[in-house]
Amino acid sequence: MELDIYDFDKTIVPFDSGSLFSFYCLFRYPWTIVCLLPIAIGFVLMSLGIISFTNFKKTCFMYVPLIPLDKAVKKFWDKHEKEIHSWFLNRKRDCVVISASPDFLLEEIAERTSINRLLCTRHNRKTGVIIGENCRGDEKVRRFREIYPDARVIDVYSDSFTHDRPIFSLAHGQCYHVNNSVPEPFDFNEKYGESKVGSANS
Repeated sequence: MELDIYDFDKTIVPFDSGSLFSFYCLFRYPWTIVCLLPIAIGFVLMSLGIISFTNFKKTCFMYVPLIPLDKAVKKFWDKHEKEIHSWFLNRKRDCVVISASPDFLLEEIAERTSINRLLCTRHNRKTGVIIGENCRGDEKVRRFREIYPDARVIDVYSDSFTHDRPIFSLAHGQCYHVNNSVPEPFDFNEKYGESKVGSANS
């Protein structure tokens, strides 16, 4: 089968959905402010290299038990669904969206926009804590090949040259860097100085 791969945050939408949802909940459910201090401490520890980024993310959604999660997610996307880029909604091939954002946040919008398959960071819906690995970097490829061992990836879209080299390398067609909401094609070999996994020579 042939399909395209998309990152989500700052690719399909012009914002980081996890961060924006956290601010949304802070203003809509002001009692979640009690979680700011431990999150801030976690950020400092991560910045100092004491804990990993994944361990930091375990603190980021600790407010989840304090909110009506399903209602909050639906209200959030009622407000922001209109910001999804039209070029994504007009896609021509089946797609897999692979994101580090929480499953509890993206499943709603994936259903609304008829995304064929969503792979993202798994969280405990009762506690907000990450289950397994953060879906980032090489983990994106591992999760993808776990489900699609033989799929042929045509085009890949992401805003991040730094974090999404692994999924860009899968493209048999074109790589697109999403810059200011616009997909701009680039040559993987020129950018990274190596051949794509999905190149004709592989």
